[in-house]
Amino acid sequence: MGSAGDADVASAAALLAEPARAKVLMALADGRALPASLLATEAGVSPQTVSSHLRKLLDGGLLAVESSGRHRYYRLAGPEVAAAVEAVARIARPLPIKSLRQSTRAAALREARTCYDHLAGRLGVALLETLVRREALVRTDGGSGAERRPDDPLAQQLPDGPYELGPGAAEVFGELGIDLSAGGSSRRLLRFCVDWSEQRHHLAGRLGASVANVFFDRNWITRRPHQRAVDLTPAGHQGLKQLAQGN
Repeated sequence: MGSAGDADVASAAALLAEPARAKVLMALADGRALPASLLATEAGVSPQTVSSHLRKLLDGGLLAVESSGRHRYYRLAGPEVAAAVEAVARIARPLPIKSLRQSTRAAALREARTCYDHLAGRLGVALLETLVRREALVRTDGGSGAERRPDDPLAQQLPDGPYELGPGAAEVFGELGIDLSAGGSSRRLLRFCVDWSEQRHHLAGRLGASVANVFFDRNWITRRPHQRAVDLTPAGHQGLKQLAQGN
């Protein structure tokens, strides 16, 4: 039985290189599962054309599909696909902005968005800064706050983020209603990404997903229709202020 060869980077890159497929992947990068009709609208192509693109993405292992009744919903095959999309977004030149709507959307993505199923952008980085300041997380490398290490790869999930749970973890995450002792998942509790727009760390992994879910459940953030951008609500501003102060 022969050993596996090198990764077929060219084939994966070709799937990302087509503009409509790239828009489909970006639309799914927040971890949600969406129907083909919505993805066609997001990509700006016909339903027939998006079906062809979806088949190629499925065959290439970048998407997964699930059925619910007569409907089929598409999602990224896993967080590693989201990390790859984020990495490409970091090195890609921005498209020219031709309207106020495009400008507003780009600014919103930088401010606060979901990266697969956790928080990113300025909001995600500020959250990690708060967790470090309150010693819910502590750095293990002598670094400060959410600052990126010089040798960290840009815009992707880190194999070994320089943080661990700190002495304030139980109290701080308890304020968010998160039980750190709860099991039920083999997913790694602590993972971290280098945020592509901020070039600093944000919290990922099972804990990052749990925090994002709490923010949605408490109406601290709301999704923008058909976008990864999220808006911080007045309740969210107050909740984050209290979290930062330890109230």
